[in-house]
Amino acid sequence: MTTLGGARDVPGSQNSLEIDALARFAVEDHNKKQNALLEFTRVISAKQQTVAGTIHHITLEVKDGANKKVYEAKVWEKSWENFKEVQEFKLVETPAQ
Repeated sequence: MTTLGGARDVPGSQNSLEIDALARFAVEDHNKKQNALLEFTRVISAKQQTVAGTIHHITLEVKDGANKKVYEAKVWEKSWENFKEVQEFKLVETPAQ
C-alpha cells in the first residue's frame, strides 16, 4: 500500500526513456553549476512522489574520468508547465573498480 504523497517505485525505470532523460538533465545541470564533466552512464533505480507535479528520485551511475560513481538526484517536474528543476544531486558512493 502506498502512502498518499509518499515516494513509490517506478517499475522498469532502467528502461524508461522519460526517466533516462530526467537523469541526463540532472547530470547536465550539475555539470553547469559545478563546472564538472560527469558523463551519464545509466539509471539504477527511480521513485516518484506526487506533489504539485512530480518529484523523481533517481539513483544513477556516472563516469567521472575513468571512475564510476553513483549519485542520487531529485528532479521536480510539472509537465503541464514544461517545468523541470533539479532539487538535489548528491554523491552516494564510488563503486570499487
